[in-house]
Amino acid sequence: MHNTLEDLLLPVGAIAAALLLFGLFAWLTAGVSPMEVWALLFKGAFGGSFAWQNTLQRAAPLMLTALCVAIAARAGLIVIGGEGALVLGGLACAALPLLLPLPANAVGTAALCLAGAAAGAAWIALSGYLRQYRGVNETISSLLLAYVALGLFRHLVEGPLRDPASLNKPSTPTLAEGLRIGGMAGSDVHWGLLIGVLACLGLGLLLRWTAGGFALRVVGGNPRAAQLVGLPASRLIVLACALGGACAGLAGAVEVAAVHTSANAALIAGYGYAGILVSFIARHQPLAVIPVAILFGGFAAAGSLLQRRLGLPDASVLVLQGMAFVLILASEALRAQDWRALGRRLLQQSAVPEGSRTP
Repeated sequence: MHNTLEDLLLPVGAIAAALLLFGLFAWLTAGVSPMEVWALLFKGAFGGSFAWQNTLQRAAPLMLTALCVAIAARAGLIVIGGEGALVLGGLACAALPLLLPLPANAVGTAALCLAGAAAGAAWIALSGYLRQYRGVNETISSLLLAYVALGLFRHLVEGPLRDPASLNKPSTPTLAEGLRIGGMAGSDVHWGLLIGVLACLGLGLLLRWTAGGFALRVVGGNPRAAQLVGLPASRLIVLACALGGACAGLAGAVEVAAVHTSANAALIAGYGYAGILVSFIARHQPLAVIPVAILFGGFAAAGSLLQRRLGLPDASVLVLQGMAFVLILASEALRAQDWRALGRRLLQQSAVPEGSRTP
């Protein structure tokens, strides 16, 4: 019970502290009232049907990119290259119709999503392979591979795969209408949101209730002990990276098929990096990723409102994200502190007479 309460209070406290600091930052740099900043943040995120639709649209890719971090973290790895898997997944989605004739229906759309997931899985699995079989740190390799992926994306979109009709904004040819992912119930919220929620639920159940999920958690807790009991630790780690990468690649495919309708520079929106923050605040729990992604999707959606009403840059919400990330990392140090032992030491010191204390 104590651990559950701590798991809840520390992230909530980190977000509250980040909001407080962000209000002070806006006041000191732009002279605007912190109360007005906070009110507009929540109004832009959850203040009406249009705000909710914008929030949920942005939450869908955040859920999937956060899973890229969360699944690897349950295997004991810190993978931060989801942005690379996302853009390659989007590129695979846009390129597949150029390579294969696809039916313009749900089957073709599913093929696009599978192509994106496969591209992302292969890319992040490479980090797991390098870590297990070549001793390369997965955090560094996944980050560097993300930059490689961005370079490949720009080269192919602006070169071999470029649509000749895209003049000022290089992009691949537009997807056929029948291959696109539409909105749910006539709204602007596309079916990618449901895909993200189902992915969180499915992977949460997989990790919690299946033998494979238990084995993965054992590997993440103590790889040496896992090997001693006969678990294939290396294969499980590479598989975890592949599953996480598949989620990030699927996010890119959904963004192309539902939002952009082609692969272009707009796909590089930082969802892969924001997913790192979402996963850490959710304590790498797939089920907790859902509400955290909605919250930070709302903050991102409110950026334009802050710009229109207060004159703050649209990207100022990135400052809020940065503050939240630093504070959530700091909260991990607080989590590791044994507060009862600290209290006992303070009581013992206070009970010792002043003159008898050793310097």
